[in-house]
Formats: sequence, C-alpha cells, structure tokens
Amino acid sequence: MSTKDYLEKDYYAVLGVPKTATADEIKKAYRKLARQYHPDSNQGDATKEAKFKEVSEAYDVLSDSKRRKEYDEARTLFGSGVGGQRAGGGGFPFDFGDLFGGTGQQSHAGGAGERLGDLFGGLFNRGGTTRTTTTSRPRRGQDVESEVALTFTEAVEGTTVSLRLTSSAACAACTGTGARAGTTPRVCPTCEGTGAASRNLGNFAFSEPCRDCKGRGLIVDDPCPVCEGSGRAKSTRTIQARIPAGVADGQRVKLKGKGAPGENGGPAGDLYIQTNVKPHAVFGRSGDNLTITVPVTFSEAALGAEIKVPILKGLPVTLRIPAGTPNGRTFRVRGRGVTRKDGTKGDLLASVEVVVPKTLDDKSRELLTEFNTATAGEDPRADLIQRARSE
Repeated sequence: MSTKDYLEKDYYAVLGVPKTATADEIKKAYRKLARQYHPDSNQGDATKEAKFKEVSEAYDVLSDSKRRKEYDEARTLFGSGVGGQRAGGGGFPFDFGDLFGGTGQQSHAGGAGERLGDLFGGLFNRGGTTRTTTTSRPRRGQDVESEVALTFTEAVEGTTVSLRLTSSAACAACTGTGARAGTTPRVCPTCEGTGAASRNLGNFAFSEPCRDCKGRGLIVDDPCPVCEGSGRAKSTRTIQARIPAGVADGQRVKLKGKGAPGENGGPAGDLYIQTNVKPHAVFGRSGDNLTITVPVTFSEAALGAEIKVPILKGLPVTLRIPAGTPNGRTFRVRGRGVTRKDGTKGDLLASVEVVVPKTLDDKSRELLTEFNTATAGEDPRADLIQRARSE
C-alpha cells in the first residue's frame, strides 16, 4: 500500500473499536472478525478474503504498541481521513492529494517507521533536486495469519501440524521483474531508477514515489500476463509448523521467518497461528495445572482409602485419601500438569466428589440406619444456623 493509504485507513474503525481501546479489547475484536472472515470458512468468497486481509493488517499495527503509537502520531500530525482533504489546524496549507501524487507503490509489511520514513525522509531538505532510492533496498515480507485446531493433549504436550499457506511472492512466470518472459523492464528515465523524486514546495523539498514508474524504478513496456506487471503473485505452500507445549485456547503463536518471502533479498515475514483447543472429556486446565474431578464413595471419604487417578498420558497414579475427607477437597499431584517454557511441568489438581448411591438394598439401608442412629447427636448444620442468626 502507499503511504497515503497508510495514513487514510482507520484501523480502529476496521476492528470496530474506539481509539482508546485496550490491548485486550483489540484482540477480542480481531479474533471475532478473523473467525468471521477467515478464507478457510469462506472458500471462494473474494470479498470476505479481502476483508480478512484488511482486519489482519489493522491488527498487525494496533497489537504492536510501538507501531500503534507511530500510527496514532502520524494521524494526529496530518489529521485522520486525509484523502483529498486539506490538513485542518495542523499548520500545513497543502492538499494531500497533490502531496502523495496518487501513486500505487506497494509496501510489504515493513515497520510503520519505515513507511513514514519513505514519505518524510526528504521533508525538510531545502532545495529541489534531492532523490532518494527506495526500491533497491531489501524489504521484509508480509506477515501471514492462520488457524489450527488442536486436541487438548496436543495443546498440553506440543505437536507439529501441516499448514497450507497462501501469501504474496515473486511471480514465477516473470521471476519478479513484472515483464513478459523474454523481455526485460527498462530503467525509468524520470527518476533514473531510484523509484523516487523530490518535489520543491517552496520552503522545503518533499520526497515522493515517482509517478511514472509508481515507485519501482523500472518501466515495464510488455507486462507479464500472470501478475499484470506487478512482479508479485499469490503463492501457495505447505509447511510443517511446530506448536510449542502448553499453548492455550485462543493463543496466538508467532513463528519467526515463516511468513511471506521478502523482496530484494529482504527477510521473510512472520507466521501467526491462532490455536483453537478442543475441550477434554475428563481433564480441565487452570494455568499450568491440569484439573480433574474424582468420584469417591461415602465410605472411602469417611474411612480413608487409596484410589487410582488417571493422568493425561501414562499409567494412573495412586492417591491417598485420608479419613474424614470432605466433599470437594483438592489434592495436588506434582509434576503431572502442563509443560512450561522452561521444560518443567505444572501439577494435577484432583478434587474429590462424594457419590451418593441412588438405590440401596435392604442390608445397606439397615447399616446406614444404624449409622444414622449412632451419630444422631451430631448436627452438621448447628454452626451454620448459629452464624446465620448472629449477622
């Protein structure tokens, strides 16, 4: 995108959040929209695919505190919604349509500071002959978004998944030149191959993309029919991505250098994978600890017992229940939880649940009746009633 587009786009409006939104509010809004417009859920819908890219672009900027600050400062300096408008109250009496020249120069996920640097690098250079080379330097590739569904065990233990990614890359038909096979582009005579020219605005000079070559530094007389002269095309590839142990549902995993290839020898972008973890039938999770509810009989809770408790992977462990264990008491089994980043593991938290039999035979009823008679002098609710009256 051009710098003009960068300043014009209201990323807050794209995500549907106010400018004062917190990082959590921005993340929540992004996750909702990403699920709604993700290409995997809208096969063949170009409109929703474009919306997904727009949402991802907005989140890339607003989720990064440094880039968000640069974005806010740029829009404050020149005013939001700058397309074809004169800056009001900013002390710059010029038209932004003239300023940016309406070019279509592409930017590939460089930092906000870099994009603004391309625009303002020559802002206060006095004189009107300065030229700045912008297209020959390496450019970082775009970041890529994807989602993956994981089982509970895969999320806890870590796993490797296959992902099919679609991103921008050098056009295979023209090897990125933008010219039809067998032809070559020529150096732009206007900017002499730099991709940028300087405009003298009186008291200062302003560097802008060359209008004739759209900032590329090259003129394509016979465009490549595949990429239509842009030199970029959609590329689909399958990669093996390692999901680290201990990821949580909704977590965004960053894989550095696994995004779209860079330009002119620049580094590749990053891959961001959103994890969707399926719940487990037996185990739950509390931070780095696993949780489980273990049924016990009344006699086991009253008299004490040794019971078998399952763990996520491996043979069950033996848990000693002391006599007089109340319903809901939680026991800790160390080292049987979620793997942490440092390789250590959390614990398994086992909560006992006293199970009351639904039916009783005559012998069991007789024994319980005798027990009830023997303990008739004990009222477990006496303290409860007394405390209720004291308030």
